[in-house]
Amino acid sequence: MHRIQAPNVAGLFYPADPSELRREIERFLADGQPGRVNRPKALIAPHAGYVYSGPVAAHAYAQLASGRDRIERVVMLAPSHRYPFRGLACPRVEAFQTPLGEVPVDAAALESLADLPQVHVLDAAFQGEHSLEVHLPFLQASLADFRIVPLLVGEADAREVAEVLERLWGGGETLIVVSSDLSHYLDYASARTLDARTSHAIESLNPDALDYNQACGRAPVSGLLLAARHHQLEVLTLDLRNSGDTAGPRDQVVGYGAYAFH
Repeated sequence: MHRIQAPNVAGLFYPADPSELRREIERFLADGQPGRVNRPKALIAPHAGYVYSGPVAAHAYAQLASGRDRIERVVMLAPSHRYPFRGLACPRVEAFQTPLGEVPVDAAALESLADLPQVHVLDAAFQGEHSLEVHLPFLQASLADFRIVPLLVGEADAREVAEVLERLWGGGETLIVVSSDLSHYLDYASARTLDARTSHAIESLNPDALDYNQACGRAPVSGLLLAARHHQLEVLTLDLRNSGDTAGPRDQVVGYGAYAFH
């Protein structure tokens, strides 16, 4: 039986109509300043509704223009918002569905993680979760033929995440995408101050400088920072804004950052 992960937030976080969705993403990408990083190995991008975080996420995905046909596999790590668990979770599906079509899962890559005690098959974690899903249409618009390695991160330390990333690191055919928003529900000025500190920690590849209140995806971000340090990558902050800059009020905002590792 062909097992498909149906979309959870199409029509809520992003348009459910394929033509409308593609037009919106193309509009975002056109403003995303491609070519600032040549062949990024990893990206960090936010996962809110497109009206809020889409313009920021596009700065990350615009950097893939030159690698459209080169990237064959995308390792995706996103935080779990709805289902608590220990470690990292993967699903038992063959593809993820979006309004733009199906995205196949790299089953062999997931099988290569089976001996790691922190990785579990946990379909329930993916039900209702948006943090991984909202990146898929951006990837579909930015890349040609690719498979994904979808992983949700629960309670896990940086070393556990980094161990998974090392197993999947690959070469130029593999891109890593980490999903995370930054500060949550601070006033505009406070959010800007805290998000600047978070960006400095990311640019410095310093996971010890990150607290939970600085990024909901702190666990996968921290693991990426450890792996990036090991591989001697550099980080460029592509965009740093919040919902008060894009589409929301400024009394309570959510922070968004786009980063490229190369």
